[in-house]
Amino acid sequence: MSAGTLRRAWLVKNRAEWRQIGIVAAYWALLGSMYFVPACRHVLVLAAACYFSFLNSVVIHNHMHQGVFRSKTLNLAFRRILSFGALYPATVNIPSHNLVHHHFDDDGQPDWAAPEHVDFKWNLLNLLHFPNVAGPNTFNGVQRWADIAGHEDFKRQYTYDNVFAFGLTGVLMVFDFWTTLFFIVIPQLYGARSILRINIIQHDRCDTTSEWNHSRNFVGRFFNWIMCNNGYHTIHHNRAGLHWSVLHEYHEREVKPRIDPSLDEPSMALYLARTYLFTPGRPAPQDVAKHEREVVADASGAELASREVRRAEAARSAGLPDEAQPC
Repeated sequence: MSAGTLRRAWLVKNRAEWRQIGIVAAYWALLGSMYFVPACRHVLVLAAACYFSFLNSVVIHNHMHQGVFRSKTLNLAFRRILSFGALYPATVNIPSHNLVHHHFDDDGQPDWAAPEHVDFKWNLLNLLHFPNVAGPNTFNGVQRWADIAGHEDFKRQYTYDNVFAFGLTGVLMVFDFWTTLFFIVIPQLYGARSILRINIIQHDRCDTTSEWNHSRNFVGRFFNWIMCNNGYHTIHHNRAGLHWSVLHEYHEREVKPRIDPSLDEPSMALYLARTYLFTPGRPAPQDVAKHEREVVADASGAELASREVRRAEAARSAGLPDEAQPC
């Protein structure tokens, strides 16, 4: 019996998914407690809700690559729940992340969330302002992509996500406007904006033309436990079809021999402090692909899929024909 079969569990595709379900349940519990229990309307509870809103957006990312549940109906319902948590339609990840971001500018169209979209001399401003640029870029790009013939199912699911997310938020506002605004909408927006910032954190000053040195990884054990292994970004880009629970072992085997060691950061908190607080200017780009050029293959000699193959795989996992092209 394979390891994948052993990990299968009732209702979900992989036993590890209960961690993601638990994250979303905890987030909804925090929102509910602040909305219904006045004593919970405290800055610490609000801070916890904002943090779990960010984790909710991480779950959106994972869920839109591989659905949590065995049932398609449950997966679609879970999209709605996740969309409310971030106040944006989870379905938007299909074109913006799965198809465009995963391939940078290979298709003649720039990544809508590329770090180069911001260029302040004071680097902290780049981090703070990035969602204000990447957000509109993304939704404008998604609208153009959705207008292409053949994307009717995408547009339908996109609409359902929006109706549920904004509809439920609107109902809560009708009953208690100010509580909803401060204790529901603020966490929702925090998570949505924070997940956009991950793009600049994980790719800025890397070499997106490189096969292996295009991403920065954060390899702390606890960080990746709560982040469902989203710190291992290089292997996720290069093998988007892998389940998040196995990214660590593939990172060790396939990524570490090929990337510049500086792209494996032990702590995101320390990296953020060093890069955006203690160093005012934006770091100069490094030739991080030099190490890659010196390494022909890993110890096993395994040949890995080309970007073209990975693009087709991403399209299939998104439920789209291989020839679907982002615009």
